[in-house]
Amino acid sequence: MDNTLDDLRSLVLVCTLKSGDQESSSELIGRQVLDRLAAYGAPGEVVRVVDHDVRFGVTTDEGDGDEWPAIRQKMLDADLLVIATPIWLGQPSSVCKMVLERLDAELGETDDEGRMLTFGKVAAVAVVGNEDGAHHVVAECLQALNDTGFSVAANGSTYWVGEAMQAVDYADHDETPEKTAATIDTAAKNSVHLARLLKAAPYPA
Repeated sequence: MDNTLDDLRSLVLVCTLKSGDQESSSELIGRQVLDRLAAYGAPGEVVRVVDHDVRFGVTTDEGDGDEWPAIRQKMLDADLLVIATPIWLGQPSSVCKMVLERLDAELGETDDEGRMLTFGKVAAVAVVGNEDGAHHVVAECLQALNDTGFSVAANGSTYWVGEAMQAVDYADHDETPEKTAATIDTAAKNSVHLARLLKAAPYPA
């Protein structure tokens, strides 16, 4: 793989419940994934969803100041989408679920050859939490993303969970835990590889 190629674009949607400049472990891991995506030729940007007026719904535009259409356009302009979410009560965050519900609209959006606009785009998931549930959250997210047209690379997820009943957050670490850093790198490398393959050979109509 030629790491000097910057022919792809990435978008990381951070689904933390924290707004503004509050420290967020979900944003931290999302930015770490983006750093590795950029290293493999897919730079991009991070959007903290809660800082935007995204309305509940299942259409591309819920009107009345809904800011999802602008985020959606960033998604359509990108080749890779990363969902970064915390675990709450063993589930993806409510913000994450809202994002997945908005992506449901893509089921009805197609190109001139009848393919969903998300075909050819690659999705990955990054999860943080202080209790078990990472595999469940990844499974929920990847299933929804695949249903709405995204492809998933081998090992296309990463996560960190702290010890049960403790208070240490991912952002409390001075250095990224070794295993999490390794899975971040693998998820990014494989996702970029798949995205480049799909860009060169799109899915059939």
